[in-house]
Amino acid sequence: MAELVTIARPYAEALFKAASADLSSVAAWVTELGLIAENAQLLQFAADPNVTSEQLFDVVVSVLGAPLSEMAKNFLRTVIDNGRLNALPEIASQFRLLKNAQSGLSDAVVFSAFPIDESALAEVAVLLEKRFGRRLNLSVALQPELIGGIRVVLGDEVLDTSVKARLEQMKVALTA
Repeated sequence: MAELVTIARPYAEALFKAASADLSSVAAWVTELGLIAENAQLLQFAADPNVTSEQLFDVVVSVLGAPLSEMAKNFLRTVIDNGRLNALPEIASQFRLLKNAQSGLSDAVVFSAFPIDESALAEVAVLLEKRFGRRLNLSVALQPELIGGIRVVLGDEVLDTSVKARLEQMKVALTA
């Protein structure tokens, strides 16, 4: 995994420097390309030695819903020509990290046993921003096995206030 990050970082940094004027639209298309590049069938197609770079480019572009800008086309061609299609999801992730760092945001995932409505998420966001000391870009993922409460993952930091975590703590305390 570290190797993929090492491969992806220079691409993300170059794209970030080239796109400094329009980071939001670049983030949108690089994220979409990253999602497309996660497809196992596409990666298998790309690994076929009989497939040319142009054929692979055409397939990826045909999967996209909207036409690509010239910058996006050039970027995609460069990635494909260098045989780095498998690194596109990590390039998108690294680009998002650079964009967030510039704007002072951090991505965080809130895992919950139940769906969280917008007003409750806004309240949680205020508390989490105070707790972590930075602005957060929250996304919610459902994990029914948490039973109740939430678990927040922010990079390598985890805040677990779920019922499952509390039950595990009680189990350890009782068996110690």
